[in-house]
Amino acid sequence: MKAVRITPNRLKGEVIIPPSKSMSHRAIICAALGDGKSKISNLIMSKDIIATTEAMKNLGVKVIDTKKDDNDKYEITIEGRDDLKVLNEVIDCNESGSTLRFLIPIGTLADDKVTFTGKGKLVERPLDTYYEIFEKQGLNYETDDGNLPLTVDGKLKADKYEVVGNVSSQFISGLLFTLPKLNKASNIAITTNLESKGYIDLTLDMLEKFGIKIENKNYEEFKIDGNQRYTPKDYRVEGDFSQGAFWIVAGLIGDSIKCLDLDLASKQGDKEILEIVEKMGGKIEYKEDGILVHPSETNGITIDVSQCPDLVPILTVLGTFSKGVTKIVNAARLRIKESDRLKSISTELNKLGANIIELEDGLEIHGVEGLTGGVVNSWNDHRIAMALGIGSMKCSGELTIENSSSVEKSYPSFWEDFKSLGGHVHEWNMGE
Repeated sequence: MKAVRITPNRLKGEVIIPPSKSMSHRAIICAALGDGKSKISNLIMSKDIIATTEAMKNLGVKVIDTKKDDNDKYEITIEGRDDLKVLNEVIDCNESGSTLRFLIPIGTLADDKVTFTGKGKLVERPLDTYYEIFEKQGLNYETDDGNLPLTVDGKLKADKYEVVGNVSSQFISGLLFTLPKLNKASNIAITTNLESKGYIDLTLDMLEKFGIKIENKNYEEFKIDGNQRYTPKDYRVEGDFSQGAFWIVAGLIGDSIKCLDLDLASKQGDKEILEIVEKMGGKIEYKEDGILVHPSETNGITIDVSQCPDLVPILTVLGTFSKGVTKIVNAARLRIKESDRLKSISTELNKLGANIIELEDGLEIHGVEGLTGGVVNSWNDHRIAMALGIGSMKCSGELTIENSSSVEKSYPSFWEDFKSLGGHVHEWNMGE
């Protein structure tokens, strides 16, 4: 386990925002399901993306070429296949919820049974939506009292699928990837209000790029024709607004920061960070080559995060240094992420002098001028580690973040980018 010790300093400069993890998962899966070669470029091979790539390889897909550029971004050439084949019965999803929930229904397209394993909190993250489908369709499955490992034996059938929309959009995306390959038409009926619509938009957009057609009836129902074929395609992954949010907030509470490679026409739900920041009084300039963020005096507002839950840790940091009260609402799903993010981010910031009240489905954040130094822990959660790192700029003394290597899950170069903007970081290995 690693830790970082940060001497507080105002960050300033330019940073190339890493590629979207959400879109990377989706592009790799669509390429893998196409019968032919696709090139996926501008990838960061984080632990989550490696998990998805290895999972598809276990289902018979080949990665026939891998190139790395001068900015440590990868281009991989995938030789997809129309008929999946289980080469290794055990698929290790590591700690990636996207890998697990996307791949479970895809795994049923293969002829043999497949077992999904994972690590950390992923082992106990809920999969009831799929269990109910398996029971309805008569698929054999085994779990460890509802937890991983999960073994599934059988194929999904074309059907009318009823899915709740307020637990995780990943279940719906998993079905959207899979159902077009069945021999008959299916539809998905959403039985509750659909949260995280932006992630469904990303899935539908990627499917369309790879030749799959889905009829979206106002996010209440999705109609999917069967016997569709994925078309191979070369695709470059765009920058990630959920990762860019950390540097956007850094620019607001530190010094001016320009964020490069963010597409303002993106369908990413986390692009909402721009609107939220401007409502709070943040100063943003939109340049031809990037988004320039200036130091700003921000004010607390009420933020509904039902469509952008991944922004909560860094929004909590921003709320901590905003005048008045910031309320984060509709955030109950944050309790079943890599950590209970409502508890983890409020606990660690409060150790440093923040004034955050944890609510059942959100947070009430009372602004403060600054924080003390001290020792905090990431709870093995990449977004908590990064948020605390940005918060260090407003500490009066050194800040030590234990388990800082959790950033490798999504953004392995985070601490290097932090240093490139003037951050004073000392990293060391604490042992197991």
